[in-house]
Amino acid sequence: MDSGSSRQRLASGKRWVIKIGSALLTDNGRGVNRAAILNWAGQIAALRDRGIEVILVSSGAVAAGMDRLGWRRRPESIHQLQAAAAIGQSRLVQVYEHAFGQFDCRVAQILLDHDDLSDRTRYLNARSTLRTLLSLGAVPIVNENDTVTTDEIRFGDNDTLAALVANLVEANALLILTDADGLFSQDPRDNPQAELIGEASAADPKLLTMAGGARSGLGRGGMATKVRAAQLAARSGACTVIAGGARESVIERVCAGEPLGTMLTPESDPLTARKRWLAGQLQVRGALTLDSGAELALRTGGKSLLAVGVTAVEGRFHRGELVSCRNSAGEEIARGLVNYDSGEAAKILRQPSEKFVELLGYRDDDELIHRDNLILL
Repeated sequence: MDSGSSRQRLASGKRWVIKIGSALLTDNGRGVNRAAILNWAGQIAALRDRGIEVILVSSGAVAAGMDRLGWRRRPESIHQLQAAAAIGQSRLVQVYEHAFGQFDCRVAQILLDHDDLSDRTRYLNARSTLRTLLSLGAVPIVNENDTVTTDEIRFGDNDTLAALVANLVEANALLILTDADGLFSQDPRDNPQAELIGEASAADPKLLTMAGGARSGLGRGGMATKVRAAQLAARSGACTVIAGGARESVIERVCAGEPLGTMLTPESDPLTARKRWLAGQLQVRGALTLDSGAELALRTGGKSLLAVGVTAVEGRFHRGELVSCRNSAGEEIARGLVNYDSGEAAKILRQPSEKFVELLGYRDDDELIHRDNLILL
């Protein structure tokens, strides 16, 4: 597929994760760039008005806190970094709230750490919260929870977090806005003849060599972390675009398919990529036996698995773990991430969701396995 058709396919995406780096947000350390944030907010609000869902992953809390404290050099002490993040995060969200408010757009602050996206229960909780916010028309603003993280505040980066969020919500695309125009064949600061890479496979091993090292004193990642983020995003079939955040209307132009920056594409389509991840990366912890009606609904209707269609529960598993779905003949027909643990599933099998509160004392999800977390085999 040529670059033009790839960009047009990208433009059809209805769910985007957009990451904005510290150097852009804080005008290279000279305080929160309110004018730039207002500009990006207007572009994101315009996308939302066209029915495109956007999750914004925002760096800048530590840098904003440094500015507020009058620090010109990023400290090395974990506790000083945490303090700067705590001071800066509230200021940053206040700026976002005001900027998006100019376009009658709600925002919601979400602070995550990498454990939230590796623990299966917390993964599903984060996923449910983000999907609910999107359904309400809000723009979730995600940042790493730097006020409580330790190693991550020193070695982590929001490029990686953005990619994990793209996996989490099955975004069509990840847009990483940075202070460079994209990925070049060599560092353009050393070689003015370096060429911009317009499109490449995220799996191309030469990309990391091209990416080189980081020079920024504000952010925690360089171009190499953005390439690795593209590789992570590709796990769920998302394309990644790395583009210059200072370009005019960059968000709207990239989302419209204009060939700005560098587009890194997955090797597999989203369904194939996610199926490989569910089927191969997670260990099956138990099994559910389905009646004929539930089997038919999964095979032909693209439906979620409801407890009313489950006749038996095997094994011990927790919410968020991978379970096998079998038909009455014992054939495995699907796998998915379960919303209730094995003890709870045993209590609600053959029951409609309206009875969950009576049987369990609460009702979290109507589905035993949501269709977005279920893959047919």
